[in-house]
Amino acid sequence: MTMTLIPRFAVAAALLLLGTIYEIQAEDPYQFLDWNVTYLHIAPLGVTQRVIAINQQFPGPELDTVTNNNIVINVHNNLDEPLLLTWNGIQQRRTSWQDGVLGTNCPIQPGRNWTYQFQPKDQIGTFFYCPSTLLQKAAGGFGGIRIHNRIIIAVPFLPPADEYTVLIGDWYKLNHTSLRGALDGGWKLRSPDGILINGRAPFGTFFSVQQGKTYRLRISNVGSALTLNFRIQGHRLLLVETEGSYTQQNFYDSLDIHVGQSYSVLVTANQAPGDFYIVASSRFDTPVLNGVAVLHYSNSPLSVSGPLPSGPAPWDVNFSFNQARSIKWNLTAGAARPNPQGSFHYGMINVSRTIKLFNSAPVLNGKQRFAVNDISYTNTDTPLKLADYFKISGIFSLNSIPDSPLGNSPTFGTSVLDGGYRSFIELIFQNNEDKIQSWHIDGYTFFVVGLGSGVWNTTSRQSYNLVDAVSRSTTQVYPQSWTAVMLELDNVGMWNIRSQTLQRQYLGQELYLRVYNPEVSFRTEAPIPSNAIMCGKAAQH
Repeated sequence: MTMTLIPRFAVAAALLLLGTIYEIQAEDPYQFLDWNVTYLHIAPLGVTQRVIAINQQFPGPELDTVTNNNIVINVHNNLDEPLLLTWNGIQQRRTSWQDGVLGTNCPIQPGRNWTYQFQPKDQIGTFFYCPSTLLQKAAGGFGGIRIHNRIIIAVPFLPPADEYTVLIGDWYKLNHTSLRGALDGGWKLRSPDGILINGRAPFGTFFSVQQGKTYRLRISNVGSALTLNFRIQGHRLLLVETEGSYTQQNFYDSLDIHVGQSYSVLVTANQAPGDFYIVASSRFDTPVLNGVAVLHYSNSPLSVSGPLPSGPAPWDVNFSFNQARSIKWNLTAGAARPNPQGSFHYGMINVSRTIKLFNSAPVLNGKQRFAVNDISYTNTDTPLKLADYFKISGIFSLNSIPDSPLGNSPTFGTSVLDGGYRSFIELIFQNNEDKIQSWHIDGYTFFVVGLGSGVWNTTSRQSYNLVDAVSRSTTQVYPQSWTAVMLELDNVGMWNIRSQTLQRQYLGQELYLRVYNPEVSFRTEAPIPSNAIMCGKAAQH
């Protein structure tokens, strides 16, 4: 990986070539990175397979940056199929052009390259990137993202001795092309074969610490299907941040981390010198799978031994429910801005629209599909964002998915919600299935105001947290349960709402939210990049 940090005046010519104008301050530097995406033949679980590597690294290189830095990443696709990378949790303010999903971008064809350019405007925190199409995430191509505070912004905890990125996730022994073939044939995928920690099988990853010092672990579940419970033998986890929001600082013996979610915890090496198990074990599925790493004290005379530390019972939903409700926003801490987060009183804003999204698993044309409000999403040859920009008809229709299910027979469709700019909405994720769900919204963070069992109704609002609900970009929905979130539609663009469970997203459990400002202004949306790839009907423009 190559990275260069350059002040603004040195990149004026590059900006003109990219054709993108941003409202930036003189102190906002640029980071230039060059990523070469290829296959490696390795055996993460003992069976040799093709994994997706970036700059010969699996997982890929970390994107380590600072609030408001301008990121320029030249991605070279040396796979044998098209590629897109998406930035899970990065809000992409005003620039859905850079989102890296099929509704906004034409894919990078084999042997070609494309340059992403975006700015984590007013963001801090722990995130990750990954491929967004063709089930490629099941082959790798993912890596961690750290966004640090600017020096002038206080952090609500003492600086740790060091930071470690911990990428946990389930893994299949089959190549992603074989998994994709099974889904294309109409089958569901079986349970994964194992759990990796930083791309390695059990006991393949070591984190070295010094006795008495405190460390920050940035943990992301980059897997395809399974909720994982994370714990460290003999050590408690002090939760401090999740997906860009500082949290109230509570200790946990273990944390349930759902697919697509990220957390930061502080861990103090306060035990007698030794080696200790780090475990990520599967939840809500059988058999229980364990990923294992080692926390190694630098002066340790011992190796790990004995049984793994126990976690919650695999099917204990109440444990996870109660833990989720205990995670709250830190109202006394700033994030990337000088003003406190708590100055935004979301609970006092009138909701202008309630949208209820029901997931389901229909069989269509004899094949397994997944759907939202009875519509199983199908991608178009022309990205929706380009069709909207060039006013190309016949690609999609606004409000082609209802605000709540109508009880119609399941069908295929290209689902797009029309979101009014600056409106404040309530979004209900309703899960009437027996499988846990995980949902993500690109371009936004939202307040997770409520979680409950059964079917949501208006009286469910009485249980909402309207003061300090955590703000994040991925939320879980428990089996036979609902999750309610609130968000202000202040980020113009075409934004993906998707299941973070890979096979569900691949087979149609997603939709798009179009947030449109009728007053064309670079203050609310950046212009189309001059390097935008054209495909489908947009190739004629």
